[in-house]
Amino acid sequence: MIKKIVGITSALALTFGLAACGSEEQSGSTTKTVGEQVDYKIVGIDPGAGLMKLTIDEVMPGYELDDWEVVEGSGAAMAAALKKAYDKEEPIIVTGWSPHWKFASYDLKYLEDPQGIYGGAEDVNTIVRQGLSEDHPDAYKLLDQFNWEPAHIETVMNLIQEGTDPEDAAAQWVSENEDVVSAWTEGVNEADGDEIKLLYVAWDDVIASTNVVANVLESVGYEVNLIQVDAGPMWAGVADGSGDALVGAWLPTTHADYYAEYEGKFEDLGANLSGTKLGLVVPAYMDIDSIEDLKE
Repeated sequence: MIKKIVGITSALALTFGLAACGSEEQSGSTTKTVGEQVDYKIVGIDPGAGLMKLTIDEVMPGYELDDWEVVEGSGAAMAAALKKAYDKEEPIIVTGWSPHWKFASYDLKYLEDPQGIYGGAEDVNTIVRQGLSEDHPDAYKLLDQFNWEPAHIETVMNLIQEGTDPEDAAAQWVSENEDVVSAWTEGVNEADGDEIKLLYVAWDDVIASTNVVANVLESVGYEVNLIQVDAGPMWAGVADGSGDALVGAWLPTTHADYYAEYEGKFEDLGANLSGTKLGLVVPAYMDIDSIEDLKE
């Protein structure tokens, strides 16, 4: 039977204790399998994330990884565990997605997924409440025109990771990319302090995108209220109208359950970012290339 979840305590322990299975295997022994090197653990993120559900419910049984565990925790705990292992060149496997600042900070690679369970590239969509186009047509127009590239969002994410406040990082990027931003504000009239509520989850990419959109909305006269919640309440808030919009809907996989649950109660403005990816990620120094290799 697949051992699907290890508790949050274990996730935190991994952050500081993964080295116990590390350098000795990496440098001293060449006979241990990858599973033995990492104690048959894959470091995951938030338990409610679609990436976790996909990994646990489909990837693990699909590749017959019966002896493996997916460690439940958070994006921050995953990043901390990855940094600790990477700094010592120790083995580690994490659930990963891009864009993410870790790919700029470390030399990493996705494990090949020959069964295609993780699917192709995901999009990040903009979702707004019903009636926004009538109540705030210019905010609606700006949100509908919001679109950028992975390299753009990664720049903002890297600034934040390096210690810049998210609001300041967004302002810096906007000031340096007027050509991109002008396409979002084309045909948008100046507002008079109307409030727009943006809901977001505490994921690095969503923090970056939400702060950038907030900055641009404020530049055309809106008062923007950023409200951080978990993924479920984020979708529920837009569906019931207590929030105006979210710009971090990962589809068709990560937020599929929420999309299905609330479909018909929101308006999907389509992708604001394309070319994202999900999968299992390892440091490039690990001698492993495919999820199938985990069975050895």
